[in-house]
Amino acid sequence: MSAADDRHAPLPPLAALDVARLDWPRDDADSEAPHSSAFDDVYFSRHDGRAETEHVFINANRLPERFAAWQGPRPFVIGETGFGTGLNMLCAWAAFERHAPASARLHLVSTERFPMSRSDLERALTAWPEFHDKAACLSAQWPAPLAGVHRLHLGARVTLDLHFGDSAERLSQLDGQVDAWFLDGFAPSKNPDMWQPALFTAMARASRPGATFATFTCAGVVKRGLKAAGFAWRKMPGHGRKREMLAGEIDAPPHHDPRPNTPWFTPPSAKPARHVAVIGAGLAGTTVAQALARRGVDVTLIEREAPGAGGSGNRQGALYVKLAAETNAQSRMYLAGLLYSRRWLAMLDPERTLWNDCGVLQLATSEREAKRQALFLANHALPNDVVAGVDAEAASARAGVAIDSPGLDYAGAGWVRPDLLCARLAATPGITLHRGEVTELTPGARPTAPDEGWTISFKDGETLVADQVVIATAALANRFAQTAALPLQPIRGQVSAVRLPKGAELPRLSRVICAGGYVPPAIDDILSFGATFAPHDTDTALREADHAANLAELEASLPHFTAALREAGVDLTPEHFDGRVAIRAASPDKTPYAGPVPDAAQWREAYSTLAKDARRIPDTPGSHHPGLWISAAHGSRGLASAPLCAEVIASRLCDEPLPLERPLADHLHPGRRLISELIKGQTKD
Repeated sequence: MSAADDRHAPLPPLAALDVARLDWPRDDADSEAPHSSAFDDVYFSRHDGRAETEHVFINANRLPERFAAWQGPRPFVIGETGFGTGLNMLCAWAAFERHAPASARLHLVSTERFPMSRSDLERALTAWPEFHDKAACLSAQWPAPLAGVHRLHLGARVTLDLHFGDSAERLSQLDGQVDAWFLDGFAPSKNPDMWQPALFTAMARASRPGATFATFTCAGVVKRGLKAAGFAWRKMPGHGRKREMLAGEIDAPPHHDPRPNTPWFTPPSAKPARHVAVIGAGLAGTTVAQALARRGVDVTLIEREAPGAGGSGNRQGALYVKLAAETNAQSRMYLAGLLYSRRWLAMLDPERTLWNDCGVLQLATSEREAKRQALFLANHALPNDVVAGVDAEAASARAGVAIDSPGLDYAGAGWVRPDLLCARLAATPGITLHRGEVTELTPGARPTAPDEGWTISFKDGETLVADQVVIATAALANRFAQTAALPLQPIRGQVSAVRLPKGAELPRLSRVICAGGYVPPAIDDILSFGATFAPHDTDTALREADHAANLAELEASLPHFTAALREAGVDLTPEHFDGRVAIRAASPDKTPYAGPVPDAAQWREAYSTLAKDARRIPDTPGSHHPGLWISAAHGSRGLASAPLCAEVIASRLCDEPLPLERPLADHLHPGRRLISELIKGQTKD
């Protein structure tokens, strides 16, 4: 995407955050509670932290009664400033389980500038043994202290989005709206940087009409800030030794256009969907189907053959990303996707039968790649458990085989069995598999509502009706009239496979190795490696020449490993290799398409002025085909992008906060290519 297309306020640098610095003083009863040494303040009352949370945040926001009455198809959304130990959110989760009907869902959004370490979080939460199971669920998914949005699935009906970073900045990038606020954090006198007008303004803009708030403080700066932002406040009795607190609401949030420079990315209004058809049962389609079914939506998953039969049907795939030397939107999106995929897989398959987070070593086997990786490390200070630079000796120790090159080590990445993963996802309750080849999509599904829904026509003459449709057919995704304007590049990839002799003394990889190709640790005595990269080639027949190319890449990246395999009697003759060919799809800018399908003709008309002057931006929101979505162009990184893109689509479709900052969600929007083409037209003239 050109710079002219990216007109959002810049996101802060992609970097590790400072973790909370804590003391653990004990009270007269010999119980301990975390105390911030940086802010000289406590995280919760040592007398009765849970009772204070119930009084200040749960009851003052009237959550028990609001939960009990909640009937909406979307989730009830709570926003919080200052996650701290998570006590407030655990109490809200418990209250939701006690009071909400079985069909209701809860979505929690919380900011945190100084996240605790996992060990400190676990230590703090031992104060409430009644929350043991909930605390364990939170701790198991606790993310690295990395700025950005981290989505955690706490249960079938409860989602938590942790926005790590400055509260005002985080909330200004929030793509979603809030029903109730927990205005927490250290006291204004201890942490004045948080309690600024920008925070209250961001809260107001992210509020739904009638959103409530509650806070423990009555400081004048808070009262003035809330009032200026549009909140009405009132004093209420505080808890324990605190005489007063504040609570209130905002009946009419201020009108705010979050996309004044990119009106084309304005999302369509959410309409409740009872039945969604997902076309394509590869990784993109099955992740969307599962994300929707998890939200209670009835899904028909349409596939010509079987789940994972196409590009997602390989035996093993690498779960990793290749980040740019200088941070850009694409790198941010892929890193967020990698971290989300790992948490999502752990929730989906805790036994690790479908995946393994053994780590990935991205080797620098050329001088050019070594320089690129050195520049990446110089530009980024990421947590070592996310990515770390290693020399050849450390790489060898981590890989379990001799390696001659330095590299980047992604400790939490690994490999996945995409063929089995697609089958597992397709079997999710609420998903019905329908076999057939779709030939046409026609808007309008019912005589009584001609402008709503879609009629799906099949090659055999059958038709199917759905409220909304998601297209996820890889290189074929732009074969429909509505998606024809979206450029897609088919890419042929051939993977080679060698059966290893049982009982032999063989070298064993303990990490996935990536360079020009990739090779994961063998499973079931089969070593897979590849893959070739052939744009605009759609031939699916195996080629011995491609097997030879895969072997040459393996030997170049891991010469000692390859030599040891030969010494152990492994047949590395290309003509004896097994393998598989898949056709992947990529967009011109190598970022996936994930979002609503734009009406290309209307976009070209509405934004035609961009072809003459990119600064002449009409204030016309982008027009979309109602209820039509796409997840495609995942290329060879679909394991790191498809699950998060599925959450983006499901969240947008179900009217809930998105798992990415607004600029990154817009970066995925399929219409970006139309805008880019219009702006490039300016140069051609």
